[in-house]
Amino acid sequence: MDESLSHADISSDSGRRRGGWITFPFIIGALGGLTLAAGGWISNLIVFLIEEFNVNSIDAAQISNVVYGSVCFFPIIGAIIADSFFGSFYVISISSCISLLGIVLLVLTATLNSLKPQPCATGSKLCQPTSALQYAVFYTGIAVASLGLGANLIGMAIFFSGSRFYKFDKPQGSPFVGLGRVIVASVRKTSLQLSTERKDYYYGLDGVTNNVAAATLSKSFRFLNRAAQKIEGDVKSDGSIAKPWSLCTTQQVEDFKTVLRIFPLWSTALFLATPIAIQSSMSVLQALTMDRHIGPHFKLPSSSVIVIVLFSTSIFLTLIDRSLCPIWQKFTGQLPSPLQRVGVGHVLTILSMAVSAVMESKRLKIVQEHHLQDQPGTNVPMSIFWLFPQLVLVGIGEAFHFPGQAALFYQEFPMSLRSTSTALISLIIGIAYYVSTGVVNMVQRVTGWLPNNLNNGKLDNVYWMLAVLGVINFGYYLLCAKLYRYQNVKGADGSPDPDS
Repeated sequence: MDESLSHADISSDSGRRRGGWITFPFIIGALGGLTLAAGGWISNLIVFLIEEFNVNSIDAAQISNVVYGSVCFFPIIGAIIADSFFGSFYVISISSCISLLGIVLLVLTATLNSLKPQPCATGSKLCQPTSALQYAVFYTGIAVASLGLGANLIGMAIFFSGSRFYKFDKPQGSPFVGLGRVIVASVRKTSLQLSTERKDYYYGLDGVTNNVAAATLSKSFRFLNRAAQKIEGDVKSDGSIAKPWSLCTTQQVEDFKTVLRIFPLWSTALFLATPIAIQSSMSVLQALTMDRHIGPHFKLPSSSVIVIVLFSTSIFLTLIDRSLCPIWQKFTGQLPSPLQRVGVGHVLTILSMAVSAVMESKRLKIVQEHHLQDQPGTNVPMSIFWLFPQLVLVGIGEAFHFPGQAALFYQEFPMSLRSTSTALISLIIGIAYYVSTGVVNMVQRVTGWLPNNLNNGKLDNVYWMLAVLGVINFGYYLLCAKLYRYQNVKGADGSPDPDS
């Protein structure tokens, strides 16, 4: 913060320009350290749990999904803390140190035999159980690394070396906190009779909020208007808010209404990402059972199959922007809307689940032909390359629906929330990984499709189930898209409705 800098620091740096592009190399360096550190241990977590900690395969996949969810979810909490209390620099610094501590614990777990159980054959009932201490050290490392996700040692060094160039802004408060205030204030005033007089509502100091003209309250979700309705003691003598959790500005109320209007579309994205999360972990388990040899001397790591998704997404992002969108514009006269892009992503994800089911049926047929149902540690004579089509499809789907969602949220959210609108994508992914663990648990309890030995299971049925659920969710998406009226996107289907 500016107040935290000493007088000497301020005077000595008065002539030095802070912030701007000069900080770019340091931030990129820190981000590179984050990617290498996090990507290395997270992508190999399932294999490590199975082969080094004697964890059952489905349980390992579940743990991995929880970790992935935490990695996506915790940074949002960190952003709220940074915006509300400490500022970005201090939160990044603290979380980087926490992350480094977690990675150190993981390194110790991987290198010290005393922190791991004795190795045993996959699926063996004679495996030595993991001790409480070993679990404690390992899970502490995972939790701490996920909680403070934000650098390894090199990334930290690069980040701190640029501290003299950073601009230390005073925290202005998180928009998410503002949304929470609307809920609390409206609930507190449930018994308050709604007024029809404009003077009874709070529009901010001089009718302006954050340099934006105060909004007029709309007729939709009228019960929320109470959050901006003034009662005795809500406003100070200078016109400012006396009780932040009892009174909000009309702009904050309208911002929250915007979030509510887009929530149905956001929920369809959640159910779109959940099958992808399940497919991601199950693909690694499938790869462990397949022939991973490339030539006579190289064996492909099973966890690396997920890289295919990243490659296909990266390639098709370029193709979509440079080729497909211009072609679409040539024939229709306009670029595809965000909702249309997301819709294509839905279709491709459903197709990916169907291909996954067909591929798994083929794998299980080979298992039965070679009588490998009761031999969990034996590789099925089927190449890992059979997994690539489904992963390529889901990657192409992500190239459509994730940018489409980001564009939709950014364009439709009000100005005060646009800086955090893209955080909804991370929130979707994080919650989807959590939901995926619940879906897998339910399938395990209700059916016999997911035993720890996939060779003796029916994973193809799980994929067919996900495909069917995807079709249902796509129908729900089409309904939501049909009923949704764009607020800020001109020229797209549906017109802005001031009273909607």
